[in-house]
Amino acid sequence: MTLYTTLDSPLGELLLVGEESATAPGGIALASLSVPGQKGGATVQDGWTYAPTAFDGIADQLRAYFDGELTRFAIACAPTRGTDFQRRVWQALEAIPYGTTTTYGKVAADIGAARGAVRAIGTAIGANPLLVIRPCHRVIAADGSLSGYAGGPVRKRQLLGIEGALPEAH
Repeated sequence: MTLYTTLDSPLGELLLVGEESATAPGGIALASLSVPGQKGGATVQDGWTYAPTAFDGIADQLRAYFDGELTRFAIACAPTRGTDFQRRVWQALEAIPYGTTTTYGKVAADIGAARGAVRAIGTAIGANPLLVIRPCHRVIAADGSLSGYAGGPVRKRQLLGIEGALPEAH
């Protein structure tokens, strides 16, 4: 069963979507976290069940993150959908430490892709269904500019600001 709720945040109203899971803490595995106006973000579907209390533990962690009190999430996530390439990119995102940034080229190197694969890396990052939790906001351009973000450049700047990781302005 697919469950969802919304959560007010500094980024706007987040849409949290999860799947019931007997093995996940709280009985729910997070499948998607979307921000308003996100390119490719989830939207509530017929048949989904509104269940705000099911997301209490996840919401608590997100609030602590936004308050600067949490640097690493401990959230059960639903099995990742996507191509093998996307999953490799997303796994590389999860290894980027809090408060740091990396480049698209470095992500390509980390997964064994050619340096010229940066566009494909960017496309895979743009398809990340777990914004904030899977920190795609920590990937910036080689020149230090913030470049693309499915949630928009203002939100990318906000997230990097929370983490104290804003690069010098370009």
